[in-house]
Amino acid sequence: MRFFKLIFDFYINSSIHVAFSCYALVRMTQHMFHIPEGDAVAQFAFFGTIVGYNFVKYDALARAKKIQMRKELKAITLFSFCSFILVGFYFFQLERVTQIVAIAFLSVTLLYTLPFFLNKKNARNWAGVKIYIVALCWVGVTLGLPILDAGISINLDFYLKCMQRFVLIFVLILIFEIIDLAKDDPHLKTVPQQIGVKRTKIVGLLLLIPFYFLEIFKSNFDKNQLIINFILVIVISFFILFANEKRSKYYTSFWVESVPIVWWFLLLLF
Repeated sequence: MRFFKLIFDFYINSSIHVAFSCYALVRMTQHMFHIPEGDAVAQFAFFGTIVGYNFVKYDALARAKKIQMRKELKAITLFSFCSFILVGFYFFQLERVTQIVAIAFLSVTLLYTLPFFLNKKNARNWAGVKIYIVALCWVGVTLGLPILDAGISINLDFYLKCMQRFVLIFVLILIFEIIDLAKDDPHLKTVPQQIGVKRTKIVGLLLLIPFYFLEIFKSNFDKNQLIINFILVIVISFFILFANEKRSKYYTSFWVESVPIVWWFLLLLF
């Protein structure tokens, strides 16, 4: 049993699970916009998420020497390096415009992690900004990159999907912020820190309303998608309602991060 727990923890801690969530959203974009499922963008997003998330999670701690190079961390470092090589491989298979936008999102990731200014603070520590940066990056990578790489013209459906995807990621991050309330620096001014847990839950539940109804404004309106989205709204609502500071780390790092994967599987089933 201990062996399986080590494997599972490595799966979570090395960001493989969150990478699958990103991969699932890219595949959903390809399905919704009838894009031939090219592997380059999806694989680039998958391995790029591993590299980006591991860099964000472990870089600051490593530079501050607050973590030791345990066996697991060494394995994660090696795995991240291999993923970085694969990111480069798939990067050169992307269209030029996609490469430029991908570099832009890489720059945002660096801004999020590394100190740039005289106060030696990175974007992650800017009060109230974190949730918007993360949501914007997810929208760009999972929606913008596949659309650009396929050469599809930007239309109303694209903007509606951007808003819907942004709302989804924003709501999921709210759950993370509720769980992490006791650990987060008060200066971060996360949503629960500013308005409290109860009001944050209300905001999350209310945001699920536009997330659901934005679907009906699409030009290629699909009734099956409404059913899928309704199931997803119910699942996320329960995650919001039962979120609290005493929940296990797996509540968010596995279950909540599974939401995009569940969304994709529901799409495949229907």
